[in-house]
This record gives sequence, C-alpha cells and structure tokens, in this order.
Amino acid sequence: MNETTRQQKYSKLIQKDLSEIFQKDKMGIFGNAFVTIADVLITPDLSIAKVYLSMMLVPSKEALLEKIRLHKSEIRKVLGNKIGKQVRIVPDLQFFIDEVEEKASKIDTLIDSLDIPPADEEE
Repeated sequence: MNETTRQQKYSKLIQKDLSEIFQKDKMGIFGNAFVTIADVLITPDLSIAKVYLSMMLVPSKEALLEKIRLHKSEIRKVLGNKIGKQVRIVPDLQFFIDEVEEKASKIDTLIDSLDIPPADEEE
C-alpha cells in the first residue's frame, strides 16, 4: 500500500501501544489465548485503524474476535490514555483476524503435494 510517512508512524505507534494493552489484558478478555497485533493500517485522514490480530491457543478465533469487538470502546479508551498527548485524534478501531499465516500454510501444503518429476539430465 502507498501509505504516507505520517500514516506509517501513526500505525506503528498504535501497533506498539495496542500490543502493550493486549499483553497486559487488564480486562480479562482473552483468557488463555495469546493475541498479537500482526499489522495496523490507518486511513489517510487518521480516523480509522484496521487492526489485524494473530491468535494462538484459541478454540474459536471468531468468538474471540467478537468478544474483542464488544470491548472495542474500552480498548480505545485505554489506547487514548496512552497516546492522547502524542496525537490529536484517537482513531476508531476495527479488528480483523490476520490470515496470512494460515494462507501461507495452505500454499506450503499445496506445494508439498505437487508431483513434480525430477529434471532430465541430458547434456
């Protein structure tokens, strides 16, 4: 994507601070699940942050995502307290499941299942 330097800095700031918030998990949202912030994409007007989450040790990723979305306002408030002095606007948070790892695993499985004969050595 063609993000401006300002968007990139904003994204990294939000990713770092959300990671700290999720690591401490004072709200008890995650239980035993291990949730990390895979990526944050910010709109050009800095009003919306799309947060991609990587989840491990979770029986249902969709259920946990819904739980996180229910607590979105609380998470945004804690984020606002952390970054409030550095930014003018605390963006609206939109949470998504990061599927890059799963897609890579599927591609690896497909490649491994290919039946490719060895190359002929004719010289």
